[in-house]
Amino acid sequence: MLLSVACPFHKLLTAIELNTSAPNEKETFFADLILPVPIPNLFTYRIPYSLNDLIQIGVRVVVPFGSRKILTGVVARLHTNPPVEYEAKYVMEVLDDIPAINNHQLQLIQWIASYYMCTQGEVLNIGLPSGLKLSSESKIQLHPNFSPIENEQRLTDHEERVIGSLDGGKELDYNAIRDLLQIDNVHTIVKSLIQKEAIIIYEEIREKYKPKIEKRVRLTTLFTPEDKLEELVNGLESKPKQQQVILKFLQDVPVLENKSSNELGLAKSAFAEAALSQSSLKTLLKAGVLEEFEVTVDRIEHFEEETTNVELTGTQRQAFDSILASLQKHDAALLHGITGSGKTEIYIELIKETISNGNQALYLLPEIALTTQIVSRLRTVFGDQMGVYHSKFSDNERVELWKGLQQGRFNFIVGVRSSVFLPFDNLALIIVDEEHDSSYKQHDPAPRYNARDVAQVMAGIHHAKVVMGSATPALETAFLAATDKFGLVTLQERYGSAILPKIELVDALKAKKTKSMHGEFSEHLLTAIRETIANGQQVIIFQNRRGYAPYVSCDQCAWVPHCENCSVSLTYHLYKNELRCHYCGFKQKVPVACSACGSEEIQTVSYGTEKLEEELQLMLPEANVQRMDLDTTRKKLSYQRIISDFEEGNTDILVGTQMVTKGLDFGKVTLVGILDIDRMMHFPDFRSYERTFQLATQVSGRAGRRGNEGKVIIQTNNQNHPFFKLVASHNYAEFYAKEIVERQKFVYPPFARLIRIIVKDPDRDACQLTADSFQKRLVAAMGKRRVIGPQEPLVSKIRNQFIMEIFIKLERDRTNLTKAKEILAEEARSLLTLKQHRKSRVIFDVDPI
Repeated sequence: MLLSVACPFHKLLTAIELNTSAPNEKETFFADLILPVPIPNLFTYRIPYSLNDLIQIGVRVVVPFGSRKILTGVVARLHTNPPVEYEAKYVMEVLDDIPAINNHQLQLIQWIASYYMCTQGEVLNIGLPSGLKLSSESKIQLHPNFSPIENEQRLTDHEERVIGSLDGGKELDYNAIRDLLQIDNVHTIVKSLIQKEAIIIYEEIREKYKPKIEKRVRLTTLFTPEDKLEELVNGLESKPKQQQVILKFLQDVPVLENKSSNELGLAKSAFAEAALSQSSLKTLLKAGVLEEFEVTVDRIEHFEEETTNVELTGTQRQAFDSILASLQKHDAALLHGITGSGKTEIYIELIKETISNGNQALYLLPEIALTTQIVSRLRTVFGDQMGVYHSKFSDNERVELWKGLQQGRFNFIVGVRSSVFLPFDNLALIIVDEEHDSSYKQHDPAPRYNARDVAQVMAGIHHAKVVMGSATPALETAFLAATDKFGLVTLQERYGSAILPKIELVDALKAKKTKSMHGEFSEHLLTAIRETIANGQQVIIFQNRRGYAPYVSCDQCAWVPHCENCSVSLTYHLYKNELRCHYCGFKQKVPVACSACGSEEIQTVSYGTEKLEEELQLMLPEANVQRMDLDTTRKKLSYQRIISDFEEGNTDILVGTQMVTKGLDFGKVTLVGILDIDRMMHFPDFRSYERTFQLATQVSGRAGRRGNEGKVIIQTNNQNHPFFKLVASHNYAEFYAKEIVERQKFVYPPFARLIRIIVKDPDRDACQLTADSFQKRLVAAMGKRRVIGPQEPLVSKIRNQFIMEIFIKLERDRTNLTKAKEILAEEARSLLTLKQHRKSRVIFDVDPI
């Protein structure tokens, strides 16, 4: 929808001011707006008298920002107090009849901005679908006072062509000028024409969301009577192609049985899909036999609700009743159930009970990969009552789900972390599945929120309840359950007749010494893979590193190619035969010779999922091997295709990163292989053991879920480490007991709160200087024992920005968190006003993981 301006920007504002002049007795209103920009304060705008009856809290408005920008803002507050520091500009347009953002969402936006130390604009920018934001496009037209004839001598050839194309009131955008002149850089030409006062630039504002329009055809009223229709079909005997078009229409649209069906017509594309003559269709339209019309269609697929009833086992029913009882006392409950215990069935019963009472439910999942399989299961129970929300959907699809929730079409949403921003108005239940998963945490850009924690606050705003589920709960969650802050319900047996898989350890060092390794696979693992496939079963191989190899190196001088923009080696990807940076996307061809010594002996070092896939294809040519990682799942339906192939038995071996660990349910998987686990264990992070235990337990849980006993083979260089005994015995309770003692001893979460401070600067020395200066200020303000660093992170340069980190460790029960954040924010503001630090950026990451 074109919203505004076929005139210069400054003239547009003048027009608004002229239109808003009104008698003095009218009350003047002002609106505080959340704008999608990283600026701390809300901006105050004046409401034109003509918009007084349209403006309300939560609606989107179009406003000028700066000298040329146009932004979509959301009204957070209405009042009659003009700003003191500046003259308020006018709101240009109100976009909504009903608020796009409700009061619950506004409260959540304010809390996220406050807690995660960012701005409300940054939260809005992430939370509001792109399709609900405006886009503006610069266009040019002839200056009304410019005469092409009088100024012909002043124009270059390119300028003359542009002016000629604008004759008669026409307009051009930058792309049209590029196409006209067949050159890329047209800015110089546009700038020159502005200086010569030959053109003016204006902003054309369009709403990004566009309804999907479908062209359909139907019979004209002349041919809807049965006798006329029969006469038409018989009369087309000599024109078989036209007759085929009519017969196709009658086949799909039962006009004879139900005359009203003609009003709905048939999609015009149906004739092309049936390979029928398009020229014959055009002839029938011209002859007035058929008529064409347009309808707005839903992008969201429709599903009929089936009569699938979920029957809980006695153990599941007991857990279900325990959750309900626990939620009478607590606002949140943890369902700690081993892998394959049937937690999803319990969630379904909870959701059914919630929506049967006329309330809304939200089911959060950590990964899009997981939504593919669970959505299929939930569709059979909830049909069109359920909406799905994640980033693989287009902007338009997300807008339609947003509006569908507002209009009451959906009362149950399943989605990933961004679903917490949806416009629920009657939310009663939030389920956080695989609550331990790090994918719930947003890293970049701000807000760096954790959807699991936001769900708790969201539930408080809505007076809803939260149920979190995991076989390996985060230590913080388990601690809160153990101290009665959350309710706790356990499920210690698998669904049906299934039992937990047997876990075997393989000494990889010994296998290498005895030369019983085949590539990256031990003889023991490779034999087990062959036997599993021969028995008609399936295998999952887990390696938490994508690419072919982490890096390549020169055998003579040990030279390693590094990214030009980041302090990391480039990862080798065989499929495209290139080296790629996983941080900034920089890529280059694999060098033929060493850049340092000239040797051509360039070798790959270590391995990733792509190399494992290749090795298995070479060693087991009879097996169908597929890979699931970020590289193979970039397209919208990639997850669905890979998972469907595996479910249907078209894939024998699935090689993947942590995507394969997250709650997927495959009936024929009886073997899981875990490789390179030592690297995960010894990663320099206080959570490394916890994460490794979670990943190993979760991926092990994919085996033996349908009665056939599963087996897990872990290749390690240190099989006698006590950690592996806990993994092999599926003993989360003992792991938790040991780990929580360590956390308390060294004052880490859940006994402390962490805030990571990231200092960035394009200059290494300036970055170090800013970090050192900030650290001294913080020590003076908060005490030395609470400030750790500064230090370089493992990757100390990304996208040409050098990085230093400082960690703030705050005692959970003895620190005023709000006051501490105020100190951090004020010290950062004060520091960055100094000349030597102005190019630096300071970023806060609250509760980093």
